[in-house]
Amino acid sequence: MRLRTPLLFLTVLIIATSGLVYELIAGTLASYVLGDSVTQFSTTIGVYLFAMGIGAYLSRFIGKDVSTRFVEVELAAALVGGFSAPFLFLAFAYGEMFSVALYGTILTIGTLVGLEIPLLMRILKEELEFEELIARVLSVDYLGALAGSLLFALVLVPNLGLNRTALLFGSLNCAVALMSTWVLSDLLTARTRLRLRIKAVLIAMVLGTGFVWADQVSTFSEQAFYANPVVYAKRTPYQRIILTRGRNSAQLFLNGNLQFSSSDEYRYHEALVHPAFAVTTDARRVLILGGGDGLALREVFRHEGVEEVTLVDLDAGVIEMARTVPIIRELNGGSLEDPRLTLVHDDAMVWLDENTPEPFDVLIVDFPDPSNYSLGKLYTSRFYQLAMRALADDGAMIVQSTSPLYARQSYWCIERTINGVGFSTAPFHVNVPSFGEWGFVLAKKHPFDVPRDPGIPDLRYLTSEMMPTLFTFGRDMEPVPTETNRLNDQRLVTYYSSEWTRWN
Repeated sequence: MRLRTPLLFLTVLIIATSGLVYELIAGTLASYVLGDSVTQFSTTIGVYLFAMGIGAYLSRFIGKDVSTRFVEVELAAALVGGFSAPFLFLAFAYGEMFSVALYGTILTIGTLVGLEIPLLMRILKEELEFEELIARVLSVDYLGALAGSLLFALVLVPNLGLNRTALLFGSLNCAVALMSTWVLSDLLTARTRLRLRIKAVLIAMVLGTGFVWADQVSTFSEQAFYANPVVYAKRTPYQRIILTRGRNSAQLFLNGNLQFSSSDEYRYHEALVHPAFAVTTDARRVLILGGGDGLALREVFRHEGVEEVTLVDLDAGVIEMARTVPIIRELNGGSLEDPRLTLVHDDAMVWLDENTPEPFDVLIVDFPDPSNYSLGKLYTSRFYQLAMRALADDGAMIVQSTSPLYARQSYWCIERTINGVGFSTAPFHVNVPSFGEWGFVLAKKHPFDVPRDPGIPDLRYLTSEMMPTLFTFGRDMEPVPTETNRLNDQRLVTYYSSEWTRWN
């Protein structure tokens, strides 16, 4: 067959691309549900490569019917790889041994992928000289890996999500298997060809059904994570947004982590905003980093002197949700529609580094907790140096700083890092029932007295009588020795992972 060799090299390309995509899916999913992306990707890649070695070794025991075995392995990879993401989400939601399911899946897929290339090379050896065979197969294999890595990050996950991406590449594996029954027809008996084609068609139908119902599978698995019904779910290029609603409150989750509950978010957001205004005179320009839900913005606009606010949030999907979902729009009071607001969709650290706007009087830093290195960089000394540059001489900054009770070392690491770049700091905490004790750091460029009045009457939580008490810590929350969180090593992420693991 004149087209056999090109089609077999196309097969190598698809195998390489799908193999890398399955690997990335496992690592990404593990980092979503277990956190600590460095650990999850390191172990996933290591186990996957080890499994490929097992597969390559096992290929030596396939002595005959190589073409048949190749198609069967391809169908098995289609089925296991295609359903890997849905299976792992369900295993995490409803099972009790997720790590066993995760690494069992990785070992299985890796072994199957490790079998594919050696078997295909044995088929191709009749077509090409050995030197040419090795060079071309490895070149196409590496090209497929490059294609898989680029497609996964830039196209597949942002547009399809993990479940549909896995099912799509399972379908591609299935298509390769079906195509191979024609490409290798002279090496297969008529009965074998028919049997393999029937299997391929059935598996393709199952995968196609899974692709169509992927959203329902996601909702079903996610519902087990949450106490209340899911009323809004969306995957953006950066995270999974989930909104749940119970009888008396709504809750927002990003990648499974609670961001607020409508029953007590006012405690958090009043504490996040008003102390900074209380130690700043004539605050007119405000910068909010994070806070795409519009709740901190709601509190900022209570101050009549505010003339302009810039809000920088990487994920436009969060802002869209906060603008359009009635529950959240009502909660934020439509603050995202205020004409004084300028929205910027960018990485906050990049934006601070690349822009030198007129200094801001108040800077509100409201990022998710530093559960991974992409978030941890937003708590580094380099970040706070950039924040200091953006702040007016008499300006004030407040940073959301995780819990001083549950993550004591993490909290004081953040405070030490802010103080270490030259800020004068005043750490404080509030009790938010949905979270427990929660910490913040108030900072200015020069020494200052802690605020004694929130400056806004009739707030739901803060009063002039209790505000000074927020800056007092009990013995179980007092400072502990920590290192500064630098971009180079991000010690904070290690502290955070270690401390919160004890409570989760």
